[in-house]
Amino acid sequence: MEVAVQVKDLVKVYDGKVRALDGVDLTVKPGKAFALLGPNGAGKTTLIRILTTQLKPTAGEAYIFGLNVAREGSKIRRLISYVPQEMSVWTDISGYDNLLVYAKIFDVPSQEREKIIDEVLENMGLAQVRHNLVRTYSGGMIRRLEVASAMLIKPKIMFLDEPTIGLDPVAKKVVWEKLTLFKKEHGVTIFFNTHYMDEADLYSDDIAIINQGKIATTGTAAELKRSLGGEVISFTLEGSSPKPELSQKIQKFGFVKEVIVDNSNLSVLVDNAEVALPYVMDTLRNEGASAGKVSITKPTLDDVFLKYAGIRLEEKGRISDVTHVRYMIRKG
Repeated sequence: MEVAVQVKDLVKVYDGKVRALDGVDLTVKPGKAFALLGPNGAGKTTLIRILTTQLKPTAGEAYIFGLNVAREGSKIRRLISYVPQEMSVWTDISGYDNLLVYAKIFDVPSQEREKIIDEVLENMGLAQVRHNLVRTYSGGMIRRLEVASAMLIKPKIMFLDEPTIGLDPVAKKVVWEKLTLFKKEHGVTIFFNTHYMDEADLYSDDIAIINQGKIATTGTAAELKRSLGGEVISFTLEGSSPKPELSQKIQKFGFVKEVIVDNSNLSVLVDNAEVALPYVMDTLRNEGASAGKVSITKPTLDDVFLKYAGIRLEEKGRISDVTHVRYMIRKG
């Protein structure tokens, strides 16, 4: 069976000492939406840049539809499109002119350019503002224009680095509706990374979690959540972070499957929360820990990420920084 992305024992070392990727193995099926999740510095962007032929791997191999990324870059670049985190359109010209520039870069035949540009502008809901300067667009409109530029050649695979970073929920939904329709109509493979757990949960067919340059786990969102099983009791502890001894004592109970500490948050994975809760609460009291908030839920993708990455995926800080930079670029 044809494979869209095949990665074998991939390693990338920067400056001879920083190991950004440390033996990554990965397979992505064609026509699927594949989400790559990981904390900052886990190797997500490095992997995408290798797969899009922008970087050479230090060791290992990677293939796009059977083509080697290190040796057959020119062939691969005819099959793929890429939307980076950084702004990839010009704000001092119109949306139409941006796509015209990209059409020339992508060698779209001159007799077909007008039709193709009109088509992607219509598909992304930008037809009415096609001749407006991009600096007058909203953040969501700019991201849709960037995605439109990646759709021009109807690639076999689209690489999207944080495709909806900084967008409000409505704008995110619009972008993903357009991407999902494009995938369905043209059989395009979508490889994306994101800091939004709901985005990966809703729009991916398969997920990989990468941490410290290694793939920690893979599966569908449902499979990953089901792999934890049981229920999660979450505590927000008052005062300082819990001592290591606390999690060790809770872990000794036979009904506890996992204990995860994240700053002042304590998550306990159990088979039956109703049975386990009194024992865990007694342990907290005996250890002098006070819980300000307690909740019981089924495992979420965020819980899966916390287990394999050891931290929760932080959205606010970096995303607000990117949003601010994009705003300043747009306003000149």
